[in-house]
Amino acid sequence: MKLVTYQKRDGSWQAGELRDGAIHSLGNVNLLDIIIKGGEVDTSEQFKLQGAPKTMYPYRPPKILCVGRNYPEHAAELGNELPKKPLIFSKFNTAVIGDGDSIRWRKDITQQVDWEGELGVVIGKRGFNIPEEEAYEHVFGYLLANDVTARDLQDSDKQWTRAKGMDTFCPLSTCVVTKDDILDPHNLTIETHVNGERVQHGSTGEMFFKIPFLIAYLSRTFTLESGDLILTGTPAGVGKGMTPPRFLQHGDTVSVSIEEIGTLTNTCMVEG
Repeated sequence: MKLVTYQKRDGSWQAGELRDGAIHSLGNVNLLDIIIKGGEVDTSEQFKLQGAPKTMYPYRPPKILCVGRNYPEHAAELGNELPKKPLIFSKFNTAVIGDGDSIRWRKDITQQVDWEGELGVVIGKRGFNIPEEEAYEHVFGYLLANDVTARDLQDSDKQWTRAKGMDTFCPLSTCVVTKDDILDPHNLTIETHVNGERVQHGSTGEMFFKIPFLIAYLSRTFTLESGDLILTGTPAGVGKGMTPPRFLQHGDTVSVSIEEIGTLTNTCMVEG
């Protein structure tokens, strides 16, 4: 299933299924509730919506856990060695925006905003100290994300909270695709385009630390709860790795795509 969050006529938001080019209502339920219930929906309440209702990001994750330098060529383009164990950081859920929303920043805070197209893993079943061989039992599905990063803050602060966690710095795709529709999450082509120019082209198979290992590793330290989101790293092709470096500017459009999930597009707005 491809699950979305859409706006009803009364202005409220609820979950739906994107099927055959149309959104089908799943009843009066939100997407996080569906994740918590393991994907259970009341099929008796399904009906096809007329027109094209407005959609937003699927839901606001309780936790957003991210993996840095998880693609060898990306680590190399920034002059970094591959970490011996996963490099973990987090983003705030107030950074979440949806497809079509604007990535915003103030020029007196940062002038080096970069893109990082990534595959996101949505946790379904809650767990702690999860064995690697049982990791996929805890996966609900997958989505697209852009791990927007202020490189100048990343360098000056020496830790990544401000650089990664600013408001609007975590765009998420409209759809969450359930795991039964993606047979191998390590066989997906991921691309990023800026103003129509392809800047990133890679495969999720290039991940150094694979998804089952990451789930096991993270769950030894944090309880993974239903709806938690793991961003699995970005392939080569970020702006800082270019010669000369290239950063997002006011009015730019950045798109991340995985054919099996869709495309996530955002415009950039510099404030101040």
